[in-house]
Amino acid sequence: MAAQHGMVDPAIFQDLQARIDADAAVRDELKDLIQALEKHNRNISFVLSRAHSTPVSDLSSVLNAAQEHIESAVGTVSTLSDKASKVPYYKFNSMWSRQVQTTTYGILLWGWLGGTGEGSGAKTGRLLTIEEVGDKLKIPVNLKDRDAFHLTIEEYLLALTELIDELSRLARNAVTLGDYERPLAINQFIKDVHAGFQVLNLKNDILRRKSDGLKYRVKEVEDVVYDLSLRNLIPKKTMA
Repeated sequence: MAAQHGMVDPAIFQDLQARIDADAAVRDELKDLIQALEKHNRNISFVLSRAHSTPVSDLSSVLNAAQEHIESAVGTVSTLSDKASKVPYYKFNSMWSRQVQTTTYGILLWGWLGGTGEGSGAKTGRLLTIEEVGDKLKIPVNLKDRDAFHLTIEEYLLALTELIDELSRLARNAVTLGDYERPLAINQFIKDVHAGFQVLNLKNDILRRKSDGLKYRVKEVEDVVYDLSLRNLIPKKTMA
């Protein structure tokens, strides 16, 4: 009896290749948008870094310049959201998660520095909620009911740990500028955020490590404030 050949249908592999090609096309399309977002994030970071050498009274020009780049990032995120929502979220989200986190961090820092206020009434030291960041980015947050592009709680919290790192630097640099009030505000803010993280039961390993590291930032800023108090540089009204 002759041996049978061709028991495996080659169409199976042709179908698999077609799916691989389709995924590759999606990745290429998303990659271009993610690179554009990365560029916007670099611009936001570059502009906001000037806060370390700019007195609070002159910050509005920095915040306005940063807002322009944030709006550009929001436009790219909107296009990314449209494209990404047509494919399974958890199949591709690792591609953009880092950049969305970085954009979130930029918005949190901009908001903390008073970017959401108007003119001299800008309120500094405020933590934007995940919903406020989502509104700014024009995307949903923490989606559970449908498979679409969104800002995750993990991305928000990781961005918040980045904000704390940056503010601990800002506390030291504020002293160099002769601003002795800002380190006190940062000290209280970081302590509040650290206390907030203590309430969370974190499953994400990276997030848990970052959360554990916050205690060092608390200590760094406490040291700055302690040094100011030793030199009698703490503004009297804050001591009352």
